[in-house]
Amino acid sequence: MSIKKFTYLSICIFALLSCSVNKLIPEGEYLLDDVKVISTTNRDNETKARGYIRQNPNVRWFSLAKVPLFTYSLSGADTAKWGNKVLRRLGEAPVIYSDSISLLSRNNIERMLVNDGYLHASVDFECEKDEDKRRATTYYYLHERERYYIESIELETEDETLKSIILADTVHSLLRAGVPFSVDNMEFERRRITAMLKDMGYYRFQKEYITYIADTAHHSNKVRLTMNIGLFMRAAGAEPEQHKVYRIGTVSYIPRIISESGMDSLDNFDTMRFGAFSIIAVDDPVVRPSLLLRNTYILPDELFSQSKVDRTYNAFGNISVLKYPTIRMIERPGTDLLDCYIMYDRNKRRSIGFELEGTNTAGDFGAAAAVTFSDKNLFKGAEQLSIRLFTAYEAVSGLSGYSGGDYLEYGAEANLRLMGGLPEYAIPAKNREYLSSTLYSLKFNSQKRPEFDRHVLSGSWNYTWSSREESQNTLELLDVNYIYVPWISDTFKKEYLDSISNRNSILKYNYENLLITKFGYTYTYNSSLKKGNQLNPYAYSVRMHAECSGNVLYGFNSMFGGSKNSDGQYTILDLAYAQYVKGDFDITARYRFNDRNTLLFHTGVGIAYPYGNSRILPFEKRYFAGGANGMRGWSVRTLGPGRYRNSGKSIDFINQSGDLKLDINLELRTRLFWKLHTAIFVDAGNIWTLRPYDEQPGGQFDISTFHRELAFSYGVGVRIELDMFVLRLDGAMKAVNPAYEGDGKYPLLHPDFGRDFALHFAIGYPF
Repeated sequence: MSIKKFTYLSICIFALLSCSVNKLIPEGEYLLDDVKVISTTNRDNETKARGYIRQNPNVRWFSLAKVPLFTYSLSGADTAKWGNKVLRRLGEAPVIYSDSISLLSRNNIERMLVNDGYLHASVDFECEKDEDKRRATTYYYLHERERYYIESIELETEDETLKSIILADTVHSLLRAGVPFSVDNMEFERRRITAMLKDMGYYRFQKEYITYIADTAHHSNKVRLTMNIGLFMRAAGAEPEQHKVYRIGTVSYIPRIISESGMDSLDNFDTMRFGAFSIIAVDDPVVRPSLLLRNTYILPDELFSQSKVDRTYNAFGNISVLKYPTIRMIERPGTDLLDCYIMYDRNKRRSIGFELEGTNTAGDFGAAAAVTFSDKNLFKGAEQLSIRLFTAYEAVSGLSGYSGGDYLEYGAEANLRLMGGLPEYAIPAKNREYLSSTLYSLKFNSQKRPEFDRHVLSGSWNYTWSSREESQNTLELLDVNYIYVPWISDTFKKEYLDSISNRNSILKYNYENLLITKFGYTYTYNSSLKKGNQLNPYAYSVRMHAECSGNVLYGFNSMFGGSKNSDGQYTILDLAYAQYVKGDFDITARYRFNDRNTLLFHTGVGIAYPYGNSRILPFEKRYFAGGANGMRGWSVRTLGPGRYRNSGKSIDFINQSGDLKLDINLELRTRLFWKLHTAIFVDAGNIWTLRPYDEQPGGQFDISTFHRELAFSYGVGVRIELDMFVLRLDGAMKAVNPAYEGDGKYPLLHPDFGRDFALHFAIGYPF
C-alpha cells in the first residue's frame, strides 16, 4: 500500500471514529479534548497544578490515541444488549466539558499557589470550543506574582516544658527565616512536633493544639510567623491544663480480638504472668510467651512512645501465624499510667500445595510436578517450615551416539525461617531498631541426562533484617554448594571434554566435582510511593549484592601448605573449590504520567572475577544474556559474549556466558481495560568475559570498543494483572546484533522475522 493510500485510509477511519464519538455527546455539549496549564514564571507549578484539576480528557494509550473512548463509542444505545455492555465495560465514556468543574479546578490551583507562598497569585481560565467538531480545550493561566518568605518565627505557649523541648529541636524544623512561606511546610511542622512529643510520653497530644498566626501587615513579601501551642482540654468546657507525660503501666496479651465494651470483663479470666508482662487466658496463646515478649517494644515503666507502638505493630504483623494485631491503651483514672493490651487472632497454621506444568523444549515434550508442605508455627515460636519435593521428566531427541533418550530431574528442598536471630538475644528489645529473621536451607537436586549425571547438594544460613519499611538487608553467613558429577557418557567426554580439536575448557570445568563456599550481602531499597497526601509520580528501587567464595579455604591452604590437584588447584578432601568475587547493582526508576501511563528505566550491571584457585567462574555464577527479563529480542542464553557468534551446537550455551553483564531497559506501560495492560519497550546490553578464552573469540571486554558490541532490541508486550501474580507475553525484534557483520548486524534496517523475532511468556514483571 502506498503512503498516499495509507494516509487516505487513516483519515477515513479517524473520521468514522469521530462521528461515532459525536453521537454520544448530548446536544449543546462538548467533548473535553485537551487541558493545558501555562505558567508565566515557574514551569514546576504547571506539573503541580495538574494534580488539582478535577476534569481531565479521556485517556490516551501511550499518550497518543484515545482507544478506550473509541471502543466505548462502538456500543449501541441499547445497554441491555450483551455486546454493548462489553464494549462499554472495556471502553471509557466520553468526558463532557463542565463549566462548574473547571471553575472548581481553577479555584483549587489558585489555592495551591497561595498555600505555596504566592499570596497574591491568580489563575485565569479560558475554554476554546470548536462548534463543528464539538470539542473543547481548556486553558489554565497561572500568574504567581511575588512569592512570600518567612522573616522570623516565634513560639508562644503557656506550657513552658513543651516550649523548651520544641526550641531544643529547631534544627529539624522546615520553618526558619529565609524559606518560602508554605502551608505544606507548616502542616509538616505540626506533624513533626506531634510525633516528637508522642515519642516523649505525651500520649494525648494532637496536632490540632498547634496553630499559626501570619503577619504580613508591613507591606512587603516578608512574613512574621507565630506558632501557638494550646493547653490540654480534657473535655469541652473543662479547665485548660498542662500537657501530661504518660508512662506504661502493665503490658498484657489477649489471644482474641475483644471489643471495647468487652474489656470490662477481663477480670473473669485467668492470667499467666511473666515478670512485668501477662497473658490473659481468653484462649490458647498460639505461640510461646517468649516470642511475644521478644517482639514487644512497649515496656512497663517506660515513657509512652508512638514509635514503639508502631514497631510493635510491625513486629506482630511479621508473625505469620498471628493476624489482626491490635494495640489498645487504657488510662488509669487519676494517674499518669497507661495499661497496654496487645490483642491478636490465630492464622491458619499448616498448608499443602501442588504444582503441575507441561514443558516443550525445541519440540521435546515433558512434565514437571511439585508438592509443598508448610507449617507456620513448628515449635510454637512462629518458625516457618516448608518442604518441597519436585520431579521433572522430558523426552530428549536428536542426540545420536547416546544411550537412553530421557531427561529426569528430581530433588527436595527444606527451609526453616526463625523470627529474629543471634543479635536479638544479645540486644534488649528497647534498644532494637529493626525486625529480623534467620533462614536455614537445605537443597538437593539430581539431574540425569543422556550425556551425564549431575547432583548438587546445597546448604545455607542467611540473616535478614530491616530497620525501615522501604529497605532490607540480607547477610549470607554461610552458603555451601557441593557439585558432584558421578557419570559422563563416553560420547560426551570424547567429543567435548577430551577431544583435542573440540576441547572446551569452560565446558570441562563445569563438569568436574566442585565445592563452592560463599559469603554475601544484599541490600534492597524501594522509595515510597507517597509524598505527603499525594501519590508520588517519581519512585525508584535499588538492589546491591556482593559475594565472595573460597578466600578462607585458600588462606588456610596457603598458610599450611595444602595439597594441589593436577590442575594446580588447592583441594579439600581431594575436592577443588571455587574462588571468586562478584558484585551486582540494579536500579529501576519510575515516572507515573497518570493512572494509566507509566515510564520505567532500568539498568543492571554485574561483574564477577575468578582468581586464586579458579581461572574460570562456576557455571552457576556466570552471566547470561537474552530471555524474558533482559534482552527480549534474544531467546534465553543466546546473546554474547561480546561479538561472539553462536556456533549452532546444542551445547553452545556454555560458551554464551560471561563475567560481566550490562542491561539497559526503557519501557512504557499502559493500562488498557479490565486487568489487561500493555507495554512498548527498548532493550540494550550484552555480556563479556574479563579474560580471553579460545572458545569465545570476540567475547573479551574492551573499554574502547564495548559500545560497538551493545545489542539492541524493541518490542511490545501484553500483561494480565491478576490478584496474586502477573501473566506476561512479550514479543521483540532484534535491532542491532553485534554477532553479525554487514547487513546482518542491523536487523532494524534489514529485518528477518524468522531470525530476529523472539516470543517470551513469563510470570511477573521483568523489573
